[in-house]
Amino acid sequence: MFHLQSLELLHWDYCQRLTLPLDGAIITVAGPNGSGKTTLLDAMRTLLGLDCSGGRNYKTYARHANADSAWLRATVDNRPRNRQSSNRPFARCLLYSDVVTLVCRIDRNGGDWTRRYLMVEGDVSIEQLIERGSSGDRDWLGIDNWRKRLEGAGLSRAIAKVLALEQGQTDRLCEYSPRELLRLVFDVFGDQEVLDRYDEARNHQKQLLQEVEAAERELSHGKAQRAELESRVNLFRQYELKCHERETLATEVVPVLSSHETRKSLATKLRDLHRQRLQSSADRRAHGQVKAELLQRLQDQTDAAARVEAIEAQVRTARRLQEEARDAERPTEALVKRADELAGLAVVEGDADKLTLRIAELSEHKQKLSAQWQRLKDQRDDAQRAYDALKGQRQAPPPPDVSRFTRTLTEAGIAHHLIADIIEITDEKWRAAAEGVLRGSRWVVVLANPRQEAQAMSLAEKERYRHYIVADAEDAPAKPDADSLLAVLKFSAPAPRWLLRQLENIQRVASTEAGVKLKGEWITPEAYHRDGRGGRSVWVDPGQHQFGASAVAARRASIEARLAQLDEDMTRVVRDQAFFDRQLQDARKATQGFTAAAELAEREAEFSEARRQLPMLKQARQEAGERWQQAEAQLKRAVVEQTNAQHAYRQAQERLAHIEQRSAQHEREWQVRFDDVMAQAVMAREVKLSLPAAWRRPARIADMQAHYGNATQARLRAEAVERELNEGQWETDGTVIEQLTLMNANVLRQEDELGQRKASNVAAGIAVDNARARYTDVLKATVRRYRKNIIELGQLAGVEVNAELPHLDGDDSVLRQAELRVHFNFDGKGAIGLNDGEASGGQQVIKSLILLVGLMKDDETPGGFVFIDEPFAHLDVRNIQLVGHFLRSTRAQYVLTTPITHNVEVFEPADITLVTAKKPKGARWAPPIGVLQRRIPADVY
Repeated sequence: MFHLQSLELLHWDYCQRLTLPLDGAIITVAGPNGSGKTTLLDAMRTLLGLDCSGGRNYKTYARHANADSAWLRATVDNRPRNRQSSNRPFARCLLYSDVVTLVCRIDRNGGDWTRRYLMVEGDVSIEQLIERGSSGDRDWLGIDNWRKRLEGAGLSRAIAKVLALEQGQTDRLCEYSPRELLRLVFDVFGDQEVLDRYDEARNHQKQLLQEVEAAERELSHGKAQRAELESRVNLFRQYELKCHERETLATEVVPVLSSHETRKSLATKLRDLHRQRLQSSADRRAHGQVKAELLQRLQDQTDAAARVEAIEAQVRTARRLQEEARDAERPTEALVKRADELAGLAVVEGDADKLTLRIAELSEHKQKLSAQWQRLKDQRDDAQRAYDALKGQRQAPPPPDVSRFTRTLTEAGIAHHLIADIIEITDEKWRAAAEGVLRGSRWVVVLANPRQEAQAMSLAEKERYRHYIVADAEDAPAKPDADSLLAVLKFSAPAPRWLLRQLENIQRVASTEAGVKLKGEWITPEAYHRDGRGGRSVWVDPGQHQFGASAVAARRASIEARLAQLDEDMTRVVRDQAFFDRQLQDARKATQGFTAAAELAEREAEFSEARRQLPMLKQARQEAGERWQQAEAQLKRAVVEQTNAQHAYRQAQERLAHIEQRSAQHEREWQVRFDDVMAQAVMAREVKLSLPAAWRRPARIADMQAHYGNATQARLRAEAVERELNEGQWETDGTVIEQLTLMNANVLRQEDELGQRKASNVAAGIAVDNARARYTDVLKATVRRYRKNIIELGQLAGVEVNAELPHLDGDDSVLRQAELRVHFNFDGKGAIGLNDGEASGGQQVIKSLILLVGLMKDDETPGGFVFIDEPFAHLDVRNIQLVGHFLRSTRAQYVLTTPITHNVEVFEPADITLVTAKKPKGARWAPPIGVLQRRIPADVY
């Protein structure tokens, strides 16, 4: 590897123009922090095509100079490093002079910067390069080609990594893993030709392996194609079979079986026509019998009507006599009551106290009757209002609290419905049972949107609504259990799931006796309900029925009966009021001197005659009433008999009309069927004669029936075959058989080629094994040489160094996993590894320097250079002296940086010391760099 001799900077960072000697073994760059030490190293890195430190790049330094271009120029030594060899570092670049100039030119290109590189023989100045002008532009190189040129001169990529170490990171090398360290060592010392041959052999084997894999894929593809062709051939053969079956079904099977079944069907129809003719004769005989019966029923109906008319006359006469007896009895009864009133008054009219007490009792009684009459009137008014409210209504109105809460929900925008609004009772027989079971659930609110449940319940809590709010609802089942209570209910909207389950579990039974025999829940038509807790009646007064239009009618009938009862009670109270009012008037008259005894004596004959006649008149009225009731009973029986006679007559008429209609219809149907059968028989004979005789043989027909069953199944099979042919994926190209033959031959050829490629791959594998053996030998020699270097350098530094030689054999996986483990023993304190955390900061630097210098130490091809930022940062005076001593013993070139605050011992090993200074504030360019050079050059350089 080459050495640096000088470095020239033009417009680099804040350096206007600067030329520095570098022809020493160890060059130390000293200066305070921020004085440009790293800037100088970055200039060398940029010139060598390396990355700058600290995230900087060449563009940053070029912008600081504020010039159109910047130049970096260095002269390097191109003399052979070994006296026994004539190889020069830049011989591959066709440069054979002892000195070679390396140049980097950085130009402003619009708003950006670009760099180009050039290497020429001799010491060529920047001015000479500028004078060449555009004639030499084709010799300038880009960064990639420049790195390849320098790599050919000995600046390998591994050394480039070392040169790119940043300030304070000199100990980075000891942080490598044992595997990474082994790769670095081999990259520096390895025999590239051996490595190339190994890679070439391995790549050749890989290429052959890829060809084998490609051949295997091609063979697999060929076999897949052959399998596909075999499948296509099978499909083609199945297609031919189905086409043949379709043709057989269409031309032979379906026509023959259809003709055979048509003839059998015609024979059956003829037998049916004969039976129908016999049945028509029976209908004609029954017609005469029903006609005679109809005449008898007509006579019975006439007789029953005459009896009803006669009994109705008797009823009218008896009712008239009963009313006349009642009219005769009433005046006499009134006289008797008057006599009783006067007799009662006569008892107390002589005693003023008793008379006063009598007046008070009568007044109190009258007031009670008045209060009772007012109470009855209020009840009648309420009943009348309820009756008026039902006019024009299809459903009974809900209670006020329910109406108020439903309005609240509607105003809040919550869609809902009540159970009472969605249920209709379809069987009135079970209305009492359904009303009783549903009474507690009639005002349950069902929400249309379950997500509004919380809002609805909050409103129900505020309104203190006593009934359930339900969000879990579903439609009633379409076909519930026929014996359940749910079967007689019709739902027009979703209902709570628990209510539907309850109604479906309740069985309807005719009586409690039938219900006891059952297990589970049941109810009778009279609303006696049994559940798991026992049995009880859930009967509801018809006036409280709620579900459907019938509930309104029941309520209306109940209210009408209530109004009639209240009218009767009010009439009775009015009569009682009149009675007590007369007694009260008589008692008051008695206080004024009127005496009941005088009236009794005056009307004694009249009252006595009334008492004598009243029993006879009452008996006459009772007898007239009994005769009227008997006549009414006879009339009811006569009306029933008349109704039965009329019903029997209508039934006879209906039977006669039915028989006549059926006879006429049978006659028409028989004629139509007969004509149709005859026409079908003619057509069937023509079809039979059109079929070949071989197809019509009984044995052939039996085979068809055994295979297909009947004409319908054969027709369905034909439709299925046609559908399969139309909808299925079939192969209709007959050339697939020839294609399969060709593909079989192609697969055999591919199998032969695969065998040949596998043989070539085996031969390539042998060549790779041989190359790998050579590669392994070189790798072992390289590791041994590096182990020798670091052990010798450790002795110079006073450190015991040992390296474990990796286990290397002919397996690629083992080679990839190989490691170089290095151990250090400082001051006899025990061995430590590369980066195990046990070494101090100074020991880390010494370890890294030993590993680094070991890469540069080569007895056969000495030389090379290394940039190290602040290598003495953590070393004491003794260690600085030791490190400087073994650095000088390596015959390599080092560029070291150090702050001016370090011990002066850091300058002891330096041949050249470059002193930097900070740029004064306000100045454009930095001060020149001072150069201190030993008068006696270093011994080892």
